[in-house]
Amino acid sequence: MKSGLLLWCILICIMLVFGLAEAAISAELKTVEQAYPMLSSGVLSNAKVTTLPKGVILRSGSLKITQKQLDDEVAKAPAELRTQLKSNLFFLLENKAASDLLLAEAKAWAKKNNRTTSESDQKLLQAYFENMTSNLSVPDEEAKGFFESNKSMMGDANYEQVKDQVKAYLLAQKRQGVVDKYINTISKRNVIEIDGAWVAKQYVLAMNNPVDKVRKSGKPSIVDFGADGCQPCEMMTPILDSLKKEYAGKLNVLFVHVRKEQVLAARYGIQAIPVQIFFDKSGKEVFRHVGFFPKEQIIAKLAEMGVK
Repeated sequence: MKSGLLLWCILICIMLVFGLAEAAISAELKTVEQAYPMLSSGVLSNAKVTTLPKGVILRSGSLKITQKQLDDEVAKAPAELRTQLKSNLFFLLENKAASDLLLAEAKAWAKKNNRTTSESDQKLLQAYFENMTSNLSVPDEEAKGFFESNKSMMGDANYEQVKDQVKAYLLAQKRQGVVDKYINTISKRNVIEIDGAWVAKQYVLAMNNPVDKVRKSGKPSIVDFGADGCQPCEMMTPILDSLKKEYAGKLNVLFVHVRKEQVLAARYGIQAIPVQIFFDKSGKEVFRHVGFFPKEQIIAKLAEMGVK
């Protein structure tokens, strides 16, 4: 009887030990994206949430970023942006981490290709990205399609008159897309650790904005980023108003004024306006469009998403 009880106690202890070990491993492997969905723009999505020394909020190899460094960055920003930045310190951290880690990669690339090391950091990064996107091009069909979809932005000009500008714009967008994708996978190429207590506080602050609130609502959403005085933006206004009425209860329709919400717009990668971003009911971005977007095309895209 006693031996059976002893065996049972041993089994329970083994189960507890293995359970605790499994929990510890799980916690060690937890990433920012797993612990705090929607917080990261991609750069730190795979960063491991852990406990770091006091004052250090991010560590990757020899790189360390401290709270003081972020505070210094906020202090250097224009006064009108400081309040927005203080609520988006995680975004600021992502940008600094990306910049520092990319620069290290660019220097390694330069050394491997026997490039001069006297270039400024900015010129080195520019050369690194240009090399990365040197094989991109814009075919006529693609440029014509963009022209036809955005005639309202072209005034009275025909395609031949604006062909070079359209191609240059689309090529720049393609290059930016490649660079953005590369930047957003930086945490897959580097082991990055972030302090758990710090990121928990930042999550509460960063999610307190109109875009992330609709993303967490459990309904699909369209977010239109624009501004007053922008003709294509103003052309979107009646379309957004009608969508709000026609899809009431089924769809969130939100307008964000980029001049008033500069940091939020930057977080979502807005570089030209208007931009319409479509999110599914889980808050995942499924599509984005730059420029005026006719209502019938929006409805078709919503139908693809299962919103009718």
